[in-house]
Amino acid sequence: MERELIERIRHGDEGAFAELYQLYAEYALRVAAAVTGSSANAVDAVQETFIRVYDHIGRFDPSRPFRPWFYRILINECRRFMKKQRAVAILNEEMGAAGFLSYEERYAFAQYEELYKAIGRLKEKQRIPIVLKYLQGFTDEEIADILDLNVNTVKSRLFKARGQLMKWMKIEGERGAING
Repeated sequence: MERELIERIRHGDEGAFAELYQLYAEYALRVAAAVTGSSANAVDAVQETFIRVYDHIGRFDPSRPFRPWFYRILINECRRFMKKQRAVAILNEEMGAAGFLSYEERYAFAQYEELYKAIGRLKEKQRIPIVLKYLQGFTDEEIADILDLNVNTVKSRLFKARGQLMKWMKIEGERGAING
């Protein structure tokens, strides 16, 4: 289905681009919000991503999967917005209240709020692979392709990030037990 959409877009079919937007926008917003820590930056990054996809669709190699190509552009846009902001904010309740999340998603977010906050505290080089792996379901190999890294580097960053998250969550759990 994606290949057909890409071909239609390449031939100037704006309706096909709208379909592609519908397929990817919601997930792209979630990833961008998790990476940037800001729903406002997420919206801007996703808009810029779709503009770049539209402008550069002719450069896409149809023999390769579209999804990693799209997310590489998205991650690069998120990084650009984060550099502009120079302040990497942690995820907060603003994301849970954002209009692009359904009631069920806000409920799920609330259940895992501490984890999302902890993910937001990770260094960018650890946070992005975690978001791609566990929020988007990419394989280590796909993440390596998206980030232009060696697979072992991705595995190492994921390992370190998981360790840091477990450490922080354990501390939070102990605080909760003491204060609760």
